[in-house]
Amino acid sequence: MDRELGGVGTKVVFEDHRVRVWVLDLAPGERSAVHRHEHDHLLIQVKGDRIAVEPEPDTESPYREYFEAAVVPGMVTRVPKGGIETAVNTGEQPYYEIIVELKSP
Repeated sequence: MDRELGGVGTKVVFEDHRVRVWVLDLAPGERSAVHRHEHDHLLIQVKGDRIAVEPEPDTESPYREYFEAAVVPGMVTRVPKGGIETAVNTGEQPYYEIIVELKSP
């Protein structure tokens, strides 16, 4: 598929040889850039009320269908690499998460 991919978050806040840490900050109704997860990562929800993921048809993630859920501040989820997707804040509150990409040791 021919498209330009964005970053997995709003900005990188830390990076070394083992991890890259992003923050994702979305206003209500805001969409992230379409992005690809090149590394396994930890997704840490910080604040918000509802978030959705819209996978692209060529995603390599096990999560292949549109998914929307309530935000659980403090919840940590390990997600495998390969996802090509857009995050959408479907809630009424600002959404904020931390993404910790786990680079190869």
